[in-house]
Amino acid sequence: MRQTPPTILVTGAASGMGLATTELFVTEGWTVLALDLAPLERTVEGPGELRSTTADVRSRASVERAIGSLLPPEGRIDAVANIAGVYPPTNLSSYDEQTYRCIFDVNVLGVVNVIAAARPYMGRGSTVVNFASVDAFEVSPGQLFYGASKAAVVILTKSLALELAPEGIRVNGVAPGWVETPGNAVTGRMAEAAKGIPLGRVAQPAEIADWVLLLAGQRHTSFMTGETITLSGGTVIRQ
Repeated sequence: MRQTPPTILVTGAASGMGLATTELFVTEGWTVLALDLAPLERTVEGPGELRSTTADVRSRASVERAIGSLLPPEGRIDAVANIAGVYPPTNLSSYDEQTYRCIFDVNVLGVVNVIAAARPYMGRGSTVVNFASVDAFEVSPGQLFYGASKAAVVILTKSLALELAPEGIRVNGVAPGWVETPGNAVTGRMAEAAKGIPLGRVAQPAEIADWVLLLAGQRHTSFMTGETITLSGGTVIRQ
């Protein structure tokens, strides 16, 4: 039986798109299980409930412990938002094994660990929203491993959608382009990047969070699974 209010598990919840998603769902009356490497030190106002703790998505056991500390064994997870990610620059001349493992362990293995840890609490009608990137579809210079990791997330989304469909669990993804997050701000490239975006600006984190809410719901996307929506302001237009 579906609990009231519904519950969403959000990773990367302490900043950027993860924080925006956390704030939106609390505002919408959801219970949010917020996970991040760093503690969530922000008060979120709304009719929903925020429960937060630290976890490392590279470890399935770490995620399982975190969920267990926030949710009773009989609890239910209605949605998962896999937002945690890292994007240090890499190319053929500069890469090293440690950076490769960091990127793929967080961006790829982390997605699988979180879904596996959440699965015992999920059931028919539950949803997953994975965060890919426009770099999964269009090469971004200097992001050799990041682009490859996000392309892997697109395929994981398709594969997991097929695997979990018999259980009534839908799996979709979003692929944002430039978003005004603290991580992107430190690159000093957002103003220049905005010039090349057809809509003339970068996205706000709240705009991406709106799509998580749409995909997590049952009203408009109940027959949608295995898809990844590109949110690039027109930069990446695919056939």
